[in-house]
Amino acid sequence: MANLKIDLDQDEVFVFTPKGKVITLPKGATTVDFAYAIHTEIGHSCIGSRVNGRLVSLDTELQSGDSIEIFTSKVESGGPSQDWLRFVVSHKAENKIRAWHSRERREDEIDNGNEELTKALRREGLPVQKIRQSRILDEIATELNYTDLESLHAAIGGNHQSAQSVAERIRRKLESVDPDREEQLPTTVRAPRRSGRVGASPSGVHVEGLDDVMVRLSRCCTPVPGDAIMGFVTRGRGVSVHRSDCANALSLTDGQSDRLIDVEWDTDISATFIASIEVKGLDRSRLLRDVSAALADHHVNIVSCNTITGSDRISSMRFDFELGDVSQLSPLMWSIKKIDGIYDAYRVLPGKGDSDSEDGRDPQD
Repeated sequence: MANLKIDLDQDEVFVFTPKGKVITLPKGATTVDFAYAIHTEIGHSCIGSRVNGRLVSLDTELQSGDSIEIFTSKVESGGPSQDWLRFVVSHKAENKIRAWHSRERREDEIDNGNEELTKALRREGLPVQKIRQSRILDEIATELNYTDLESLHAAIGGNHQSAQSVAERIRRKLESVDPDREEQLPTTVRAPRRSGRVGASPSGVHVEGLDDVMVRLSRCCTPVPGDAIMGFVTRGRGVSVHRSDCANALSLTDGQSDRLIDVEWDTDISATFIASIEVKGLDRSRLLRDVSAALADHHVNIVSCNTITGSDRISSMRFDFELGDVSQLSPLMWSIKKIDGIYDAYRVLPGKGDSDSEDGRDPQD
């Protein structure tokens, strides 16, 4: 070994893997350079190292004859730190680290661009979910010389394209197709397809025996199609629709049973409604992004999101999103619960009585 060290080229160091394989690295190389020399994925997932049986920091400079062992993380969302660029010396390590972060920046720009465009569409009063499910965004991307919709989102997220100008372009395109379109389409309830049925309303609820009555979906329990519902005749504000197990509605009926009215979901209407879920998991990098991606995979439009992470590193996420039918919830929740680190997910029912659930969750979840 001594003779080997004497004969080594001064511009290189020769080190060993735990199995005795010789790895050649440039002088000044660190354990991170070694990890990337073994395999790119080992470099990306590197979290620690041992040199000659001793734990060392990742920026430790290697000497010829050293035996190196690399520790890696199995967390898929992990990745190299940009700080590594301060001490790596091999071109492979530097290029791989820069390429990884370049991809990450693009993905972040795509996510941010998607969110900014959604906000701009809402400001224009356009039906977000309907637009997302159509081909119009792909057509706009092509017209603006982007290769695909992701490239358009990335340009918006990177501040190279105005989300507002794209939204205005979409509005003009819709108006050219349908010049009689309403000036302001609602974003949470689409215009109904009338079947001539008495009592049908834009809320998606049929009121028995009443025609053209004002119907409101109560915000206290946010009913969606598929939920058991009840109607309550208010003073001057039409019929308020609640979930049948809503605590507020049950308290209103005490001594006022004459104001109850039969209501049912109108199956002849196309509409979206706001549903809320709570998701809990062990905090980690990109946890919020993974949950949002699961929602996007089920073609639901997120209206709002609130995330709180406690000192115990438990992350609680509340999502409000547009939903067409309660039957969509079950497969959606199943997808979320399969995400690494998530240990609970349930629908939030703010108006549900404490006797059913202390935390307001749906007992079916």
